[in-house]
Amino acid sequence: MSAMRAFRLLPALQTTVNSAKSTLLGRQPLQTQFTKCCRGVTSFQIIYNDHGDPRQVLADRMEPLPSLKENEVLVKMLMAPINPSDINMVEGTYFIRPPLPAIVGNEGVGEVVEAGTAVKGLRPGDWVNPADSGWGTWRTFAVCGENDLSKVANDIPVLGAATLIVNPCTAYRMLKDYVALKPGDVVMQNGANSAVGQAVIQLAREWKFTTVNIVRNRPDLDGLVSSLKALGANHVITDEFCRSSDMKSFMQSLPGKPKLALNCVGGKSATELLRNLGQKGVMVTYGGMSRQPVTVPTGTLIFKEVQVLGYWNTEWNKDHRDSPAKEEMISELCDLMRRRKFLPPESDIFSLDMYKEAVRAATEGFKPKKVVLKIDKESGAED
Repeated sequence: MSAMRAFRLLPALQTTVNSAKSTLLGRQPLQTQFTKCCRGVTSFQIIYNDHGDPRQVLADRMEPLPSLKENEVLVKMLMAPINPSDINMVEGTYFIRPPLPAIVGNEGVGEVVEAGTAVKGLRPGDWVNPADSGWGTWRTFAVCGENDLSKVANDIPVLGAATLIVNPCTAYRMLKDYVALKPGDVVMQNGANSAVGQAVIQLAREWKFTTVNIVRNRPDLDGLVSSLKALGANHVITDEFCRSSDMKSFMQSLPGKPKLALNCVGGKSATELLRNLGQKGVMVTYGGMSRQPVTVPTGTLIFKEVQVLGYWNTEWNKDHRDSPAKEEMISELCDLMRRRKFLPPESDIFSLDMYKEAVRAATEGFKPKKVVLKIDKESGAED
């Protein structure tokens, strides 16, 4: 019997979850119910004891929950995506290295089911995201301090809430913070089918920027182009096209030279972005999927006076933890989700006990969909 199956069969835990549901419907005090049986509740967690290939080093465990302190909350995790940063953190190649053993997962959404007596900003029923990277979202329950979490709207799709704080925020900040873009201005990006790329396309559509979106060639290219254009992409081209003789005439057909380029690939793909930037354009690098360095042509740097900058969402969040700018960003993104003007990435959903299959799917080449772990069986998966 797997650990996850044993978890599902624990009578005390099932009673706890049922009590929580009844409380949220106003039938009995939630905190009283959880206090009575919290000591018997365990959390099913996906962990790694050593760095390496996540397909080999990940394991699961059942961990008893600690007693709830007055400034802490008990959180039931609902859903968590698998992001490149999760994989890199397990591999040991990410800038942040949590102490081992570590629980996997930087992003996700959970629901508060109990709050300590000194907790002021959260109450049962609230949805929360981790406030910092490395929190460990691949688990069923967590006990943590109120300050370790950020409250998020619970009237948006659960998939949207689970995938909110990394990729949409990265896209939002890169479009807002580096160039004063106006309607009609051209933004160029590689990795356009990534979750960040899809977020850039949708935000640019709302703000009336023109996007040039570069993707790798693939067997289902026509389907990918159609799906990106349905999100609002103005132009979708391939890496191969960028290096062809037709690229020059294509660039001349645009309403203007790109003022902003967004790079998540590196290598030759980043060089092509730089070559096509307009005078004093800015290229922002936020990823390096090719694992190749960014090489800046000398003539481009000198004569076009381009700027080459980097963006790291974790650092931005640390610097703006309680800032009005962050609050405004989250509010605007949630409002767009409510109005279905911003959709989460199309996703393949796996239950938490299928994490090995999910990781294999997430590390395959040409991933057509985002891989997401559905942790709470009753949470929806609508987009």
